[in-house]
Amino acid sequence: MGVTRPGENGTSGPGLLHPKKTEGSTERDWWYTQYRQLSHYLALLCFLLTMATLLQTFYLVQITLVFQSQSTLQEVRLKDLTQKLNTLNHSYLLLFHKYPALNQYCPITNGSTNERECRPCPQGWESFGERCYLYTHDRLDWISSQYHCLSVGGNLAMVKSEEEQIFLWKRAKELSQGDSYWIGLRNGNPGGAWHWVDGSPVEKGFWDIFWDHEPEKGDTRELCARLSPGDSHRAGWYATMCKNSLKSICERTHGTLQ
Repeated sequence: MGVTRPGENGTSGPGLLHPKKTEGSTERDWWYTQYRQLSHYLALLCFLLTMATLLQTFYLVQITLVFQSQSTLQEVRLKDLTQKLNTLNHSYLLLFHKYPALNQYCPITNGSTNERECRPCPQGWESFGERCYLYTHDRLDWISSQYHCLSVGGNLAMVKSEEEQIFLWKRAKELSQGDSYWIGLRNGNPGGAWHWVDGSPVEKGFWDIFWDHEPEKGDTRELCARLSPGDSHRAGWYATMCKNSLKSICERTHGTLQ
């Protein structure tokens, strides 16, 4: 009978040797596994941080490019606006040089900056509706008063509405101190029809609106109309001899240049 050796025929016996895991080797394996997992996590974290940094850098570059583009566009627009402003200022100066009468409407209000303030009427004139009015201080006959109004770019006032009449009456009452003012109305021929200074006839019904009574017909004198402010705007117009010396009311249209 042969002797069977340990390990033969796939059998094992008490004498078969196996590597035995000690407690120290198991702990090392556990730490090794933890280390590998931690390494993987750290690598993933580094990857994510790298990607985040790249994305952040990309967006910062894009934002910088956008701001640079906008800044360049703003500079171009500013340059264009500055050029247009300079052109406008040049045209503005040429306009005042070509038409000195504009200084009447747009006087310089700030000498250091040459800033101007424009108004619809020249200095000294008062605005109402679409017209400007000037109450003169010189006492002249009617025709001389008309020439004076022409010299300042207007005519003696032609009153075509009751609102205009009330305005002139109120302002004259404030300024007159008992003075009367020529207006642009007269009978061109003694005893003839009344006409405005521009040659237009007095409208039908005028006397009912503006005067309490029509001047007497058949008067052989050359008569002109004056405004003498009293208690009523309808009782302040009178027909008087054109050779008398009175103050006057001139008028001109808004923006009229001499």
